[in-house]
Order: sequence, then C-alpha cells, then structure tokens
Amino acid sequence: MKAIIVAAGRGRRLGPETAEIPKCMVAVGGRPILHRQLAALTAAGADDVVIVRGYLGDRIQSGGGATPVRFVENPEWASNNILTSLLYAEHEMADGFLFSYSDIVFATEHARRVAASSADVALVVDRRWQDAYAGRVLHPVSEAELVAVEETADGPRVRRVGKRVVPAEQAAGEFIGLAKLSAAGAAALAGVWARARARGMDQPFGQAATLRQAYLSDALNQMADDGVALVPIFIDGGWREIDTEEDLGRAHALVDGWD
Repeated sequence: MKAIIVAAGRGRRLGPETAEIPKCMVAVGGRPILHRQLAALTAAGADDVVIVRGYLGDRIQSGGGATPVRFVENPEWASNNILTSLLYAEHEMADGFLFSYSDIVFATEHARRVAASSADVALVVDRRWQDAYAGRVLHPVSEAELVAVEETADGPRVRRVGKRVVPAEQAAGEFIGLAKLSAAGAAALAGVWARARARGMDQPFGQAATLRQAYLSDALNQMADDGVALVPIFIDGGWREIDTEEDLGRAHALVDGWD
C-alpha cells in the first residue's frame, strides 16, 4: 500500500523550530513528526511512502525504517497550498493511497483503521475535537477543518469539510488530515483537479481565492457534490496537529502510548 505525505510548507508559526529543518522533522516527545508517522503508516500496511517536499526538503530524513521513502518536489511551495502540493504527486496515485498532512501525530490504531476501510474515500474524523481547543490560543476553532456529516441508507457520509465551512455547533468532528483514497477515489480527485486546472490556477476554487491556494478540503467538497461518498472513520482523540509553538509544547506529554 502506498502512502503520500505532503510536507512542502515551512510552518512559520513554529518559529525557530523550523529555521533549519522542515516542519515534519520537528521532534514531538523526542521523535520527529515524520518518523512517528512512518512508524504508524508502516504498521498499517504502507510499504511505499512518497513525500512531497519543498522548504528545506533535502533535510528530510526517513529515520532508516524498513519502508522505502521516495520524494516528489514541489518547486513552488512558497506560493501554493496543500491541494496543489499533493497533485505534484498525481502520477503516484493511480492505485489508491493513504494520505497524511505532515504536521500531525496520531495513534497507530487510527492509521490501521483508515487503511482497512473499503470506502473509495475515507476520512479520519475526531468526534472529541473540542478537547484540543481548550486553552489553545494561537490556533482558534475558526482554523479547524470541521466536518458536517449526514446519515444515509448506506451509513454516515461527510457532506462538508473545511475551515469556516461548517459552524462549530453543527460539526460532527474535525478532519485530522489522515485519509485513504482507493483507485476510484484517486481518479475522482484527479478529475476534480483536471477540471479546476482547465479553468486556471488563478481562478477561485471552493473556499480558496485561487486554485493554487486551495486546500484538500476544497477538492473533497467538490467530490461530495459530484456524488462521491466520503466516509468518516470516527475517532475520539489520540492525535494532535503541530501548527504552533504552543501546540508543540502541549503535545509532548500526549504521545506516549500511541504507538
């Protein structure tokens, strides 16, 4: 199984932590974020990992694990966002893949559960998302990728996801940035991307002012509108996003026992 990790951005809000290394190499509880991810993804069945790199990409180290790591370059990392960064690896997607943001740490069990999903698109959604925002000053709820879920005859489906898209009181949880796309799901994503690119990289897309600044959530919402079933994999904590120095300080004591 292939995994793709988007690790191109700098992570300015981590301050001096990313002055000489990319965000994914910042240590949480004594181990780089990336190494924690690789261990969890490998345990979930990933045997091929592709990392989309940009800022200080040559300083990304795989940690010497058993899973092969390959790189795809995002040469315009400073002017684009997650969706564009991911689609630099479009040629790696045809058979389906696990996907992860590069700034999250998560329990191995979460990776196993999403990897085991038979859905064309499966998104890990934290129902206890509010716990992470208690006392969290530098990353407010308005920046959470909250999820609206509707019940269907085939089970719950994600209807909307993203920052400032779903009111907090209507949220079923927060998309943590860990997902799985089957071959069909990957083809649907590629189709959304192709249509959007045909309109132009500087045209609005979803909630983004331009396609180049779009988030993955903008594409997921379009896929939902196109009739693609987005299946939530519900969890109750056991992960953290490392976006700010505050997040980093709070996360160190949480990660023990997640392996």
